Amino acid sequence: MASSISPAIPPHWQQAWDSAQPQLARIRESLAASAEPSPRTIRVGQLDAELLDQELVQLLKDPLVKALSLVNSSWRARFEPELVLLIQAILYKLSFWNLGTSYGARLQGLKYAYSGPSSTRKTSSGLPYHVLLAHGGLTVLLPYIHTRIRSHALSQAWPDAPSSDRRRKAWELLTRLESIHGLLGFLNFVAFLWNGRYRTTIDRLLRLSLEPARRLARREVSYEFMNRQMVWHAFTEFLLFLLPLVNTRALRRRLANLLSSLPSPAAILPSPIRSLAGLSASAGKAEDHSRQGKYWALPLDQCAICAENASTNLSDPASALESRASIPTYSTAASSSADAGSASSPAEVSGSEDAPPAHPIHNPYVTSCGHVFCYYCISERMMRAADEHTGVGPGGRQWECLRCAEGVAGAERLKAQAEGPEYESGVEDSDSSPEFGSEDIDYSEMSESVGTYSESGLSE
Repeated sequence: MASSISPAIPPHWQQAWDSAQPQLARIRESLAASAEPSPRTIRVGQLDAELLDQELVQLLKDPLVKALSLVNSSWRARFEPELVLLIQAILYKLSFWNLGTSYGARLQGLKYAYSGPSSTRKTSSGLPYHVLLAHGGLTVLLPYIHTRIRSHALSQAWPDAPSSDRRRKAWELLTRLESIHGLLGFLNFVAFLWNGRYRTTIDRLLRLSLEPARRLARREVSYEFMNRQMVWHAFTEFLLFLLPLVNTRALRRRLANLLSSLPSPAAILPSPIRSLAGLSASAGKAEDHSRQGKYWALPLDQCAICAENASTNLSDPASALESRASIPTYSTAASSSADAGSASSPAEVSGSEDAPPAHPIHNPYVTSCGHVFCYYCISERMMRAADEHTGVGPGGRQWECLRCAEGVAGAERLKAQAEGPEYESGVEDSDSSPEFGSEDIDYSEMSESVGTYSESGLSE
């Protein structure tokens, strides 16, 4: 030994090395006899694995449940437990049975290890066959049976049965078992926080514990998903704050006016191409002259705005039924008159002579386009269009007539009526009411000057 050592080493160092050899030999023997240290399993990783498994089941269940509800609305309540059972069984076979770990545990870098007595019959995952069968029955099949029994008991009113009834006793037994299961789960969770071995009561019963899948396990926390979630949450809150402030009706109206002001494709094409295609530049203008409003076929002795309010007020069952019964009558009458070749305009079609009008005109006012409406109806619509810029014309400040679809620039009181339908308010000459004879509604003075006359039942 001394001959192999370089003469440059001091003698006292050589003496210390020789004296330490027996102690180093004992340390080598103790290390060889001791077991290898097991890697530390983080508790939060095991809990996150369970949450990931639950989220995966919910993620797969929601689209299927919505699809079932679209086919038949009653199937969702009837077959939702069976659907959850099917999803959990498929996931258990593809993950736990084949790989020895769930998908959530695999994302956390964990796998299951069996610490019980060894068995010769094992699956491809390395876990005993009977342990996997017991674990699958307790985690997949038993919750389904419990859900079905509980739903059946509640549907049959087992809790309300007399105390001597077998159904009441079965319900009390079920609630007692649920309480015992909850207590055991709490005690097992306290023990899990103490030593971090068995995450659930079933794992402790079957001696299945989660361990790192690799010897050198490293937990990397990524906040990318959290950052995206926070950004999306802030963006949605901003949209919820901003959207009520935007007048969507005015935007739609302006967009429609912009599109209508654009020249038609036939006008853009050169005249030789238009002649070959059989198009004319005046086609769009002909369409504008033939425009008709939504209630063009409504009888003249009825207010089109009242009819529209009645058809859109779905909160009032009487108005909804009245609108459904009255509006098709107008279209039917108009179509029958058109089929008969009547020379009169469709707007002059009136209802039955005996039946009173469904929407009579009160205090009639005639618009600049020549149609008659109630004073309160036309004033409210004109002021709304002027204030919100949701109408037609320059700046969208003119209300669009429901009969002819033209912009209404103003309205005047109907003073005299020689011919035509009789309105409920009657005909008054200028001598009987001189103070109201010159009353009119000017479109240019309506914006921000008069409040809304009809706050209930006259909104669009």
